[in-house]
Amino acid sequence: MTVGGEVWLNQDKAQFLGESRVALLKAISSLGSINRAAKAIKIGYKTAWDLVDSMNNLSPQPLVERVSGGKGGGGTKLTEAGESLIALFDLLHAKHSALIDLFSRSGDPSSLLRTAQRITMKTSARNQLVGKVVEIIKGAVNSEIKLLVRGKTTIIATITNDGVEDMGLKEGDEAYALVKSSWVILARSKPKLISVRNAIEGTVEAIVEGKVNVEIKLSIEGGATLTAVITEDAQKELDFKRGDKAWALFKASHVIIGA
Repeated sequence: MTVGGEVWLNQDKAQFLGESRVALLKAISSLGSINRAAKAIKIGYKTAWDLVDSMNNLSPQPLVERVSGGKGGGGTKLTEAGESLIALFDLLHAKHSALIDLFSRSGDPSSLLRTAQRITMKTSARNQLVGKVVEIIKGAVNSEIKLLVRGKTTIIATITNDGVEDMGLKEGDEAYALVKSSWVILARSKPKLISVRNAIEGTVEAIVEGKVNVEIKLSIEGGATLTAVITEDAQKELDFKRGDKAWALFKASHVIIGA
């Protein structure tokens, strides 16, 4: 089973901006002429102007404006609002494509339902990582779960045997790991002797400073993201910058498993 879809921005309940209209705007931006833009995307000149008029009328600010000295139907260019709207649409389209790809790779209908439930699930945990259960080691009371995230990173969790049975968890199943950002400890290098089971290397992707704490996002192998919240004093001592290497450390008992 595959999933499809299309991104549209609506204004006053009318279709305002879609892929074909964005293609026209991009062509106008690069060619400086509605006539040449219409030919480039293979639509009629009148159709192109009708689309531009429609978008300009629906938008709070004009997206396209005339400039003097143009040839072949008059010179045109995008306004600042037009350029900003294209950037917004491209961002939404990328997010939409990633979501469609995620659903399509889920395969059967039951897997699609689990994926939808994960996406719509509300939780206070900032880190939600999807992976495959590659090993379950059962003890007297607890079980150790090894989860392979995006085929690259292994996360280890310790949960009760009753939890494993209640979820019907077995090797090969898809599951997700939840880790609160405040449970993630950051280090400049991997400690030689540590008691935590999870030590994951990553690259600092973003730093968001607050009044008390600092949020640091790490990009880890496979393309997933881990978020940690540390104190301002810790950030001053560690002095993390974008692009720096860092290690995310967290206990197996601090990983919540869902299925």
